[in-house]
Amino acid sequence: MAALENLTAGGEVVFGPAGVHGEEEEEEGEESPEVLLSVLSQQGQVGLCFYDSKDSTLHCMADSPDNHELHLLARVIQEVSPHVIIVSAKQEHSMTRFMQRLGSNPDYKPEVVTYPYVDFGLEVSKQRLLSAYLPFLPASISEREKISYLSSCISFSSPLMLRSVGALLKCLDRRRVGVELEDSSVGVPILQFHTYTLKGSVFVDRDTYSVLQIFKSEPHPSVYKLHSGEKEGLSLYGILNRCRGKFGSKLLRQWFMRPTQDLKVLRRRQEVIRFFSTPRHSDSLSTLQSSLRNIRNIPTVLRRMSLSHTKVTDWQNLYKTVYSAVCIRDTVRCLPQSIQLFRDISEGFSDDLHYIAALISRVVDFESSVTENRFTIKPNVDPAVDEKKRRMMGLPDFLTDVARRELENLDARIPSCCVIYIPLIGFLLSVPRLPSMVEKEDFEINGLDFMVLSVLVCFLSEERLHYRSQRTKELDDLLGDLHCDIRDMETAVMTQLQTVILERSASLYKVLDLSAELDCLMAMSSASQEYGYTPPKLGSHRRITLTQARHPLLELCSPVFVANSFHSSEFDGRVKIITGPNSSGKSIYLKQVGLIVFMALIGSDVPAKEAEIGLVDGLFTRMQSRESVSVGLSTFMIDLNQMAQALNSSSGNSLVLIDEFGKGTNTVDGMSLLAASISHWLRKVPAAVPHVLLATNFHSVLQMGLLPSSGLLSLLTLETAVDGDELVFLYQLKEGICQSSYAANIATLAGLPTSLVQRGVEVSELYRTGKTIKRLDKTSSDEQASRCKRVVEKFLSLDLEDKNVDLQRFLKEELLPSGGELLPRS
Repeated sequence: MAALENLTAGGEVVFGPAGVHGEEEEEEGEESPEVLLSVLSQQGQVGLCFYDSKDSTLHCMADSPDNHELHLLARVIQEVSPHVIIVSAKQEHSMTRFMQRLGSNPDYKPEVVTYPYVDFGLEVSKQRLLSAYLPFLPASISEREKISYLSSCISFSSPLMLRSVGALLKCLDRRRVGVELEDSSVGVPILQFHTYTLKGSVFVDRDTYSVLQIFKSEPHPSVYKLHSGEKEGLSLYGILNRCRGKFGSKLLRQWFMRPTQDLKVLRRRQEVIRFFSTPRHSDSLSTLQSSLRNIRNIPTVLRRMSLSHTKVTDWQNLYKTVYSAVCIRDTVRCLPQSIQLFRDISEGFSDDLHYIAALISRVVDFESSVTENRFTIKPNVDPAVDEKKRRMMGLPDFLTDVARRELENLDARIPSCCVIYIPLIGFLLSVPRLPSMVEKEDFEINGLDFMVLSVLVCFLSEERLHYRSQRTKELDDLLGDLHCDIRDMETAVMTQLQTVILERSASLYKVLDLSAELDCLMAMSSASQEYGYTPPKLGSHRRITLTQARHPLLELCSPVFVANSFHSSEFDGRVKIITGPNSSGKSIYLKQVGLIVFMALIGSDVPAKEAEIGLVDGLFTRMQSRESVSVGLSTFMIDLNQMAQALNSSSGNSLVLIDEFGKGTNTVDGMSLLAASISHWLRKVPAAVPHVLLATNFHSVLQMGLLPSSGLLSLLTLETAVDGDELVFLYQLKEGICQSSYAANIATLAGLPTSLVQRGVEVSELYRTGKTIKRLDKTSSDEQASRCKRVVEKFLSLDLEDKNVDLQRFLKEELLPSGGELLPRS
């Protein structure tokens, strides 16, 4: 696998035979279908795609967060079972480790193809995608039209996935998958694009995350962090993230990025949240959260241990982590073991943790380690080290005695001397420099060897000279280099300790995973208590019922919030059209339904009096218009792409939120597209119709009867009241249709000048009744026509051959009544 680390000279590197999948043998003469998967992992994100030669389809999975063990990628490979895996020669260490583990699996050995990193380039991948053979597109299609189509099939906002597509297309082209026997001009066909999500996962695209404000990054307000990072703004993640540890926050973000419809997983989370949401368990909650603060970066510590690069802080962090993990285990063992997570912690936090904690406590001298800034051990760990340390401690008195004896044999001119110990050099006799010692020849003393210590000039005074004597040489032989010996011996002890800990690293990783899960669930239970959330009832049906539901973010910002309910059964009222004035709360209602369903899909309690939520496999939105310079599409084209994804990819278990679709073009075209989209869903069989919640100001769609009659259709509006000229929003949802947009009232509320609003109302009424709209800034059309007629008649009555007729004067008086010359005089 070492070749994974090396960049080859532009070719592909292949490892191992292709795996054999499926027990049924292929019929003779019929080629077995292949699945080729391309993957790129960077900075905790994984992007991948795979090609199925059986039906010539390309499946793409949007960039998704993954942990250091790449569990998400492992799940994908387990589901897809690719015959070929395409990876980059330049990969992170986690990816290299993953491929090594995959290669050591005797039951499944896919063929691994390694391409140079340049083949995963973003621009290269886009060009390969544009050049791909798509037989279902007309040959005359332009590049711009092709980009428009591809952007509705593939998320261009997932760069890792897009780059993996480029490498996959190169591999398909090189291997001629499915077209081996065809002419070389025939390309490998792609007959369909599919968005891939893991079984049980819920599809949520980036636009949905943005419009629902699930995440919201803001520049950090601290002047010290202006260039270093961001902070979470007002968002769903921001209000639910009460995690005490960094790994809890990281895992919670992964849950947000991968909501699930796996009822077993969701109920596992719900039972823990429900337990800690009870006030009588607040003491256990506080105790566990205090311990969770000390769970540190275990993977980094273990990696440094494997490289023998550990620091004193690493040993401190490891000890705190293990000690806190033992405290968490002891606390959890007193809680009901009927709760799965508590049982997993009680069993998973093995006695290895207690052993590691006791071993570190018995061996490592933290106080001395911090003082000396290196690993030191406690007394009674190694007798040989203790003996050498005793010698070191007794050296000052012993050396003073040696120096007194040396002084007796020195020249009487030398008033004093001392014996010093310098690591790596040994014992030396240090004497003061006499005034007569000027030249090097003057430094010679009988019986002593002068030592030049230029390397130590910054440590030793130039007013002293250093010599080796017979006694200092004997000290070197007797005591040796004590300091270095002690360091070496303590390093050997540290190496043994590291080996013992690394052998038990599986227990430490389990601590990290389970404590992060506990941290997340306690965080969500704290939020549930504070905000008055309710545990939703989850089931395998297709209904969604929310009673007195609230928007989780807006209720924190608004002093008064009006709760509204939502009900979508399996066969009735699945397509809801909401009309109402601007600012009446239509968009908020759509977002609140989407947020509550999303919260249920991560296991959280929800802001509603009661909630019953069935299977939901995807959240699709067309709510907020945006532009993308990188894709090169107009705002309306991106709106159409979002709508196309909702129409093509949603199923009978999806939730679709649409706000003001069609307003990016002229009224008739926009209204027609909207009516056609709604009709598309209404004409489906009920089992295939998603939960559709649509807000619009195109009242004519309903008033003109453009939609087919269906029991699937439900018409709703948000209640308002008019008090004189003032419009009052009641924000209460009721059945019916809004008859007016109340644009003038809302314009007045927004602060537009009264005269402007009145003129707008007047023009609107004239337009609606088909009457002529007269301009205010010029004379009326009738007066203008009469004046023009009078000028023409006067001009025709002129005798232009008469020399007395002053044509210049006539034009000046009739056409320029304010004066000024029309033409220069000749």
